[in-house]
Amino acid sequence: MSAKPDPQQGSKQGPRRRPRKRRPRLEGFKREILNLPNLITVGRIFMIPPVLLLVDKADPFAGMLAMALFLSAGGLDLLDGWLARRRNLVTFFGKFADPLADKIMVMALLVYLTAEGRVPPWLTVVLLGREFYISGLRMLALNEGVEIAADGGGKAKTSFQVIGISMVLIYFPYRAPAGGVVHFYELGMLLLYTSAVLSVWSAVSYTRGFIFALSKVSEEVEHEHEGEDH
Repeated sequence: MSAKPDPQQGSKQGPRRRPRKRRPRLEGFKREILNLPNLITVGRIFMIPPVLLLVDKADPFAGMLAMALFLSAGGLDLLDGWLARRRNLVTFFGKFADPLADKIMVMALLVYLTAEGRVPPWLTVVLLGREFYISGLRMLALNEGVEIAADGGGKAKTSFQVIGISMVLIYFPYRAPAGGVVHFYELGMLLLYTSAVLSVWSAVSYTRGFIFALSKVSEEVEHEHEGEDH
């Protein structure tokens, strides 16, 4: 009868090395979070404090620089979206953080410009209230399993807001190369007023789309129950 080997005594070949376990969670985290498009998105969030620090209507150079950084953040928004689609790196974190970075930038600037006396408080309330309302409506639609197609009003509103805020950041009037004076602040406020109208219109349109989609889902559920009864 052969003796059992003592587990405390190592074999002649020495102790066996355990194979290294792969860390799928870490790899998934790197792919989900630490990819180039998402890092660009996070970088856009970190651009907000410098833009706010440069908002100073007493310094024309600071206003120009704030506008340049603000538009650069918008350009990076297009870049990270293009990279995510091209490299197949569209992730859940990216879908959440990308629009959040845009909203934080716009909201922070509107609040700061209101405190500086450049934007009337009621306009900021309308623009920010619309964003909170639409965000809540989207969460409600998601919980109900309702999909609402975005209309052109929201995109037009965003375009008017971005250009309007850029001109308000410049603030001072400048002479045009072809002659005359360009009053950037007045033009920017006109665009922001237009964006407020588009904001309300798109919110109404989105609400109507939500009600229609919700009623359609309810009708489908009723038809299914009627079919089961028969």
